[in-house]
Amino acid sequence: MIYVFTGNGKGKTTAALGQAIRAVGEGKRVLMIQFIKGPWKSGEDESAKLLAPNFKLLKTGKGFVGIMGDTLPREEHVKAAEEGLALAKKEIESGAWDIVILDEINNAVDLGLILKEKVLALLQATHYKLPTIILTGRNAPQDFIDIADLVTEMRDIKHPYEKGIKGKRGLEY
Repeated sequence: MIYVFTGNGKGKTTAALGQAIRAVGEGKRVLMIQFIKGPWKSGEDESAKLLAPNFKLLKTGKGFVGIMGDTLPREEHVKAAEEGLALAKKEIESGAWDIVILDEINNAVDLGLILKEKVLALLQATHYKLPTIILTGRNAPQDFIDIADLVTEMRDIKHPYEKGIKGKRGLEY
């Protein structure tokens, strides 16, 4: 099965984490690979420790690309994303995981860090075989939506950020 959580609203990674918690509660093994949120500390970092060994979080990204003070050369982001995709392929093929979450992979494709065709090749090779794959991030390519079994779009209706309220640890990250 392939799930896609996309859209401009909050909750894509949170939805994937909800699936992970449910799966871990049933004794399943879940791997989350984060393609953008590399060095940023977030609540899921500590949660991963509490859910181990059935939940593992790997950060392959180098942080937000071109925003929020990013000074890394673009090539470093591209290299990190490509390494993340190679790691995902290896882990999916290992058979060790029931669910593999590719967090913010839609963003990585949208930013041109990874070719959509490389992700599609991975999805087509594993479709309808274990593990279930969950893709998150804004601007999911139509090809990802077409191949997916379940697609949910988060739509931004109202957010405290619009009033200048910054994200809160434990809620937004």
